[in-house]
Amino acid sequence: MANFTEKAIKETFMQLLNNRPLSKITVKDIAAECGINRNSFYYHYSDLPTLLETILTEEAGRLVRIETESGSLYEHIMSAVDFAIENKSAVYHIYNSASRELFEQYLERISLKAITDYMETTQKVNDISPEDKDVIVLYYKCLLIGFVIDWLASGMNYDLREKLRRICDLFDGSMYNAFAIAEREFKRKNI
Repeated sequence: MANFTEKAIKETFMQLLNNRPLSKITVKDIAAECGINRNSFYYHYSDLPTLLETILTEEAGRLVRIETESGSLYEHIMSAVDFAIENKSAVYHIYNSASRELFEQYLERISLKAITDYMETTQKVNDISPEDKDVIVLYYKCLLIGFVIDWLASGMNYDLREKLRRICDLFDGSMYNAFAIAEREFKRKNI
């Protein structure tokens, strides 16, 4: 019964969050929609920020465990941003709330995973220094986070999927070039 109640609370919260700002959602609203009493909510979660953190942590964990079938950078990136696109209103409400930091932590974790996975499946990561690998990951992770933040800050007024697809097309090979430079320097230093 506990799993059913927790699931109902999470689903109801996300439904409400897709329809109104976080500041306009109360425990009373969730309890009424779920058909539970407020004590049942508090049995599972101490407050709404805890519920939100649980949902984002679970979603990030789920995405971290997903292995993408495709070797394309676009597919790896989309695995990181699908939740945001599928829950546009909810994510926008989180982004414009006091809980923005939770979303940024979520975005950081899944962006790091997407970029690292792509690099490790398509590049020769052992042929460059660990410092250069970290710099390349940081660069692409920050780009991805920056694109998502720009999309949110613009009021999500453009198609993020299409923009990311076009970015991947235009900059195809840029990671390969960074690895080639890092590999040459690594070999030169280790001769």
